[in-house]
Amino acid sequence: MRLIVSFAALFLSVVLLQLSSGGVGPLDALSGLALGFSTAQVGLLGSSHFVGFFIGCWWAPRLMGTVGHTRAFAAFTAAGAMGLMAHMMLVDPLAWALMRVATGICVAGCYTVIEAWLQAKLTNETRGRAMGVYRIIDMGASLVAQLLIGVLTPAAYVSYNLLAIICCAALLPLTLSTLSPPKTPAVLRLRPGLAIARSPLAAAGVMVAGLSAAAFRMVGPVYGQEVGLAPDQIGLFLAAFVLGGALAQYPVGWLADRIDRRRVLIGLSAASVGACAVTVTTTGGGPLGVFAAAALFGASTFPIYSVSAAHAHDWAESDERVELSAALMFFFALGAIASPLVASALVAGYGPEALFLLIAAGHAALLLFGLTRMRARPGRGPRTPYVWTPRTSFLIGRLTRARRDRDAP
Repeated sequence: MRLIVSFAALFLSVVLLQLSSGGVGPLDALSGLALGFSTAQVGLLGSSHFVGFFIGCWWAPRLMGTVGHTRAFAAFTAAGAMGLMAHMMLVDPLAWALMRVATGICVAGCYTVIEAWLQAKLTNETRGRAMGVYRIIDMGASLVAQLLIGVLTPAAYVSYNLLAIICCAALLPLTLSTLSPPKTPAVLRLRPGLAIARSPLAAAGVMVAGLSAAAFRMVGPVYGQEVGLAPDQIGLFLAAFVLGGALAQYPVGWLADRIDRRRVLIGLSAASVGACAVTVTTTGGGPLGVFAAAALFGASTFPIYSVSAAHAHDWAESDERVELSAALMFFFALGAIASPLVASALVAGYGPEALFLLIAAGHAALLLFGLTRMRARPGRGPRTPYVWTPRTSFLIGRLTRARRDRDAP
């Protein structure tokens, strides 16, 4: 309890930030459709968010070095709030895309500041517990954020203003905290080739994880509306995906620590293809069937990033772990940037089922690539411990490094 209290300001900022940023995705999708945007234009909004996210991950450490942690956090929060409030002032898909770039920069920048603060204040004795609480709080807030779409009216000033107020409120806990700002972390070199050199399968796995998560969360509301779900049911549909993914982390992690992680990735990919088929075939079975299918889909796709990251770190040296984590997030961002735009175009041309056909194709390709890589080289042992890895900032590698180095080869 004392640990939670000591980081209460940081964790409260995470909750408010996640509520604001997590709510804008489904709200934008439904608002865009209500205002006459095409499905492809709605997909562009989701892709734009991840463009901003990647920019924020790269830029945030540099800005912290220039103006400090607190001012950088304030600047990123202001950018996100302005992007939210401007939505109903300028109703145009390209303008909204730029606003979503701003909110993506806000999310990545604020998480970078928070994780830099955590990294500086944690010790080896408190790191495991603090990271556990951090992941629970982040995932819990993400789940609640999906439910906000049930109370937010699409294409309404009050809806976007409410999210902007929550975003601004994230400023208060951190800026009023008595915690002294830490030293600025060294700027990371972004070396995407490092991930490919250590594990081509891991690089492919995190890219497919980005494809799945971004396509579902950004275009999923369009799918939900197409199959007849009400706005509050769409929130439950998205929340079921998050909940299924969270519940699957422990059993998948337990399995990934005991058998070849490539087999786990192949199994998850096969399960993901099956979950896509189940989701498509249960649309006529009522909302409960759709929710159950979304939970199954989340359980099979959500852990793929963490299993891929663990597999990559099995082949890395200790001094490569931080840069490797950043490289893996780069490939995740590539998949996340491309997939909403492609998925929305397919949905517009071939119907809502095309969303899951795209995701299934990605996982089928990962399954085949995994089988190929198993023939290319033997498995690794001993291995690093499995770590449930958030995709929040390039600095997450610093927070998980000590855990990965324990029992590492």
